[in-house]
Amino acid sequence: MLRIEARPRDLGGFEVARLLPFHSRRLVGPFIFFDHIGPSEFPAGSGMDVRPHPHIGLATVTYLFEGKIRHKDSLGSDLDIGPGAVNWMTAGRGIAHSERTPPDLRASGHRLHGIQSWVALPKADEECPPDFVHHPADTLPSITIDGARRTLIAGTAFGAVSPVKFSHPSFYIDVDAKAGATVHLPPEHVERAIYVAAGHVTLNSGEAVPAGTMIVLPDGGGEAYFTTDEPSRVMLLGGAPMDGPRLIWWNLVASEQRLIDEAKAEWKAGPFGGRWPEIPGEHEFIPLPE
Repeated sequence: MLRIEARPRDLGGFEVARLLPFHSRRLVGPFIFFDHIGPSEFPAGSGMDVRPHPHIGLATVTYLFEGKIRHKDSLGSDLDIGPGAVNWMTAGRGIAHSERTPPDLRASGHRLHGIQSWVALPKADEECPPDFVHHPADTLPSITIDGARRTLIAGTAFGAVSPVKFSHPSFYIDVDAKAGATVHLPPEHVERAIYVAAGHVTLNSGEAVPAGTMIVLPDGGGEAYFTTDEPSRVMLLGGAPMDGPRLIWWNLVASEQRLIDEAKAEWKAGPFGGRWPEIPGEHEFIPLPE
């Protein structure tokens, strides 16, 4: 069992807590990146501004508890995501996007809280055409048992299947639980982790897990559960092992260094063009880190 404590990272005006990648655990199932956003309070006139930047070889998964984010990308997608919905952006060979606070919330001030994760694409898909899909909250399977609501964001668990299409066996669940609830993890998945976003839980092993902590369970599946010691918000994630190791550099993920080197060279030479068309309404970008 591996315990990972959140590490603060500044993303230009707001702070996130980073859990994955971790030095001794790069992947949990397909999950290669996991950031806890906020909760952050933005006063009137301020907001989040993540300028256009590139991705390859992964899918970004945005899931909010509070607030809204406006997503724009090089496919022409332009929409706001709110609590309980899913933005699933498949980078494949290459996509660029921006994430900003919508103008109405920027004017009034707001609170932002959620999770940004990435899943690595299987080798057969890592150079596929880019894609973006939005799934409203009411399309996701959800079940409430014994004081805990379980929403299946992606993958399969407990006989349910998420409408989010992803070819690698996986699961991603949002648990919103009252104090005293017992929540089991799906036993069929080989690699599994829990992340306590808010509250405090105790594993069936007796280990206490406070907010801001990820626990990666021993590989192999089987029975595992936790009990909530107070009202808690917990993310469950994992799946089958990936088909080989993955490299991650900045916002780029690949099974081969060659793919990362090619993407780096193209973004440095000229951000918009080639595999990254211009994003309508965006005129700035994040340069390649030196």
